[in-house]
Amino acid sequence: MPELPEVEALRAFLTGSAVGHRVRRAMPVAFHVLKTYDPPLTAVEGQPVTAVSRHGKFLDLTVGELHLVIHLARAGWLRWQDHLPATPPRPGKGPLALRVALDTPEGAGFDLTEAGTQKRLAVYCVRDPADVPGVARLGPDPLAPDFTPAALAALLRDENRRLKGVLRDQSVLAGIGNAYSDEILHAARMSPYRLAARLDETEVAALHAALTGTLRTAVDRASGLAAGRLKAEKKSGLRVHGRTGEPCPVCGDTIREVSFSDSSLQYCATCQTDGKSLADRRLSRLLK
Repeated sequence: MPELPEVEALRAFLTGSAVGHRVRRAMPVAFHVLKTYDPPLTAVEGQPVTAVSRHGKFLDLTVGELHLVIHLARAGWLRWQDHLPATPPRPGKGPLALRVALDTPEGAGFDLTEAGTQKRLAVYCVRDPADVPGVARLGPDPLAPDFTPAALAALLRDENRRLKGVLRDQSVLAGIGNAYSDEILHAARMSPYRLAARLDETEVAALHAALTGTLRTAVDRASGLAAGRLKAEKKSGLRVHGRTGEPCPVCGDTIREVSFSDSSLQYCATCQTDGKSLADRRLSRLLK
């Protein structure tokens, strides 16, 4: 799933590639992708792209007086093309969900695609980004200047939940998903099962440093890359997430995994849990 660093890189890429051009056509290909109907998607056609913003994991293209807000979900992606096909796309079983053609001399634009069968990719054509429910409920952006250790402490004070779940909760912090929550907790040397409200002042400061440092490093790595290279760059920069069975880059212990119904987390027992293995509930159920 694209998270804050990748979406921020896409924002920067589209700012350089799309801003200043008008939308020639906006063509939904998959019926499920468009989540709004008033104003209609056709209202952006002929209008200029004047800015590209990010709200957590949401991309926001300002098109005339409207906003084209995109959430790539778990398996969605934005594919830029310098020369879009001349033939309009046809609905089918492929990954293409929506195409936006711009008025460049070369006929450039981008496709939104989605792999798999869950189909959670979402596009909203709205007058205000706050009209999108997912945007309206977002917590603070962890890269904002006012996101201080004190601000993080205030967010965690009443959170009697595990750190892993709190970091992924978009209403608490905007933009962090499964991968970077693993990376942040590894950098902070904290168990994903620690209760957030029980962190003391020193621990909150350490978590804040790990959180902002991890995200800023990832943003810097992705900066300037074309959209097509961002997935590979993300994967290559991860130290524990998705690396079950590999050695920890800090201590050399084997990276371990806890599996859930639709996801998994990775951690280093030596760095994060005093050498103890976390219970894998899915495996525990099978052994009963």
